Amino acid sequence: MKKTIALTLASASLLVGGVAIAQTADRGDRGPTTRAQATEMAASRFAKMDVNGDGQLNSGDREARKAARFAKADTNGDGALTQAEMAAAQEARKATREARRAERGDRAEGQHADRRGHGKRGGKHHGMRGGKRMLQMADTNNDGAISQAEFQAAALARFDKADANADGTVTAEEHKAAREAHRAERQANRQSGRRGS
Repeated sequence: MKKTIALTLASASLLVGGVAIAQTADRGDRGPTTRAQATEMAASRFAKMDVNGDGQLNSGDREARKAARFAKADTNGDGALTQAEMAAAQEARKATREARRAERGDRAEGQHADRRGHGKRGGKHHGMRGGKRMLQMADTNNDGAISQAEFQAAALARFDKADANADGTVTAEEHKAAREAHRAERQANRQSGRRGS
């Protein structure tokens, strides 16, 4: 059961480590982020991810998200998805992703394509391994779910790691350094995964 919960939370847990700085760090040089702002961002993100409102991130949230996505795609409300409804939902998701990239000023479209193009080792499966590690780090009491306190602690640990001079503010330069360090770590993990296969 715990393994099942861990797998269902893997994608959500990917957000935990970076949530404190992601909303500013990954959108280019937007200026400094204080620890108080990081705390607010983590609380806001947790509230959005805790779909069923039970105070923890678990498989219940995943099921609630799936039900909400289905209901949104089922535009005529008949409880079944037609080919046209599925195609429309897919197009809507694509448009949303593109809008988010434009909002972030994402100049790295090629990076997204590269990530998708790494196949099973460097793409989806690599992310799942990383997600499991982050879940284990955030789930400090090992109960298979992430409480708001655990989520907040993991997010602030990430913030503190980025705050190189420990002054309570992550500057644009520190954001950039944290992003580069994270990319280098992902690349190293990807390379070690390929060697281990």
